[in-house]
Amino acid sequence: MNSIFAFIIVLGVLVFFHELGHFLVARLFGVGVEKFSLGFGPRIFGKTVGRTDYRVSAIPLGGYVKMVGEEPDAEIDPEDIPVSFTHKPVLQRIGIVAAGPIFNLVLAVLIFFFIFQISGTYILKPTIGSVASETPASEGGLQKGDVVAAIDGKEIKTWEEMSEIITASRGNPLNLTILRGEERVDVTIAADKRTTKNLFGEDMERYVIGVTSAGDYFTRDMGFFESIGESFVQTYRITELTVLTIVKLIQGIVSTDTLGGPIMIAQLAGEQAKEGVASLSFLIALLSVNLAVLNILPIPVLDGGHLLFFFIELVRGKPVSTRVREVAQQAGLFVLLMLMILVFYNDIARILAS
Repeated sequence: MNSIFAFIIVLGVLVFFHELGHFLVARLFGVGVEKFSLGFGPRIFGKTVGRTDYRVSAIPLGGYVKMVGEEPDAEIDPEDIPVSFTHKPVLQRIGIVAAGPIFNLVLAVLIFFFIFQISGTYILKPTIGSVASETPASEGGLQKGDVVAAIDGKEIKTWEEMSEIITASRGNPLNLTILRGEERVDVTIAADKRTTKNLFGEDMERYVIGVTSAGDYFTRDMGFFESIGESFVQTYRITELTVLTIVKLIQGIVSTDTLGGPIMIAQLAGEQAKEGVASLSFLIALLSVNLAVLNILPIPVLDGGHLLFFFIELVRGKPVSTRVREVAQQAGLFVLLMLMILVFYNDIARILAS
């Protein structure tokens, strides 16, 4: 029950911000909105304000904003032409459609900002957790629990700083200052070039000394403007990683078995809800970025597919024919249906295997 409730919260926030983007920009450009719905299917409850029906619908797996004249071939009353989506300039239509994914990115930035303001940032200490045998670290006498205080006279405060210097050394000798309890030890170590696995399981060569982190963290408070800057950086990094993952999936480097659907999201939401509001908020930000990237893919029926047609119209000076759009949307719907079957299959397979 906890997972179901957390899932509804997570999906509700994601969908609300996405559709809010479409809605606000549509209204900004004078487009009439008939429905603003959280969920699909039959209306459960809601309120009509002006011509817009704000509703919650029965199937909580998405949402939509229905605009006046949204379909190019729809019959429109002459008095509705000024507020018709189809009759707006193509650049305005591009802005309305793009606003959904953009608002998902904005949501991620806002969440990260509040996390940084409330909790600060967690930084990994340069504390050694293990030393592999027959490596530069073991030959240099490094031990579990050692803290790397400096390299070549430069003070080291984080594991990331230490890792970057070792990687950039290209095998040249490094003078490490080690704190071992109350003792201060100086050692000289030259990193080895070894083949390791990256995040996607690909082989890559890098310089290492053969140690792993102890996992010790410290918290650093962040100021208002620093939190803003780091929120954008974090959102960019997750966006970049999401795009790379999609590319690797297409290339066959990342297995489709890693994909998950609503069941996996519900499980993750339940787990993160138990950890606290901050953990659940981080999950929402992560999924919001993923939703933005997936929606911008040039697949008909997704926002990216609509944007593709609008950009073609911008170049050609006239809309894509209705027939082409219909065929493309049918193909896009088929692709999404196959993807949904795949992620549900993966979700069920994980449950059966656990």
